[in-house]
Amino acid sequence: MKLSRDEKMKFRTVGFITMSFTAFAATPVSLLSSGDTLPPLSGEYLSGRPAVLPQDASGRVALLLLGFTYESRFAVEDWTRAFRREFDENPKVTFYEIPMIGGLARLGKWFINSGMRRGTPKPDQGNVITVYGASDLWKQRVWFRDPNAAYLLLIDPGGKVVWQYAGAFDVKHYQALSSAALIASRNTTAQNRAPAQ
Repeated sequence: MKLSRDEKMKFRTVGFITMSFTAFAATPVSLLSSGDTLPPLSGEYLSGRPAVLPQDASGRVALLLLGFTYESRFAVEDWTRAFRREFDENPKVTFYEIPMIGGLARLGKWFINSGMRRGTPKPDQGNVITVYGASDLWKQRVWFRDPNAAYLLLIDPGGKVVWQYAGAFDVKHYQALSSAALIASRNTTAQNRAPAQ
């Protein structure tokens, strides 16, 4: 079959565009490690306000609980419940539940957010950030392997990762999280008391 000049040009253009998107999608992203500054994570609070981390947590220790599937909400809720029991009254420590919504689910943004608002008490809506898109990027950053896991990142007041874990709630790892959060919050207090140089 012989192609006309215009048909050849169309195939080349489609091929180039396809290769460009493939190359862009396959660009590797660095795995987050302790000591790394959290890259900007943008989304929307359930209250409707725009959210950008780590800026929104600036000056506080923050636990970020990322979930990539509907089933992961159980692990996220278990970790959140334990963390709140210990740190809810500490003004230097906060948390954010972050549903990472990708694929075709993004088309249902209005329905998904409405359902989450109904299921989340109003005072807690400032601790839930929905992120539509960028889930593949963040899966690379947290080394996504288990769709049912909660992916936890603890950041210090300057936005640096100080602790991370992926999995269901367990006491041993919670104790490590608790210790890291206490140390990071004490360091915040010590820095605030230090005399200006």
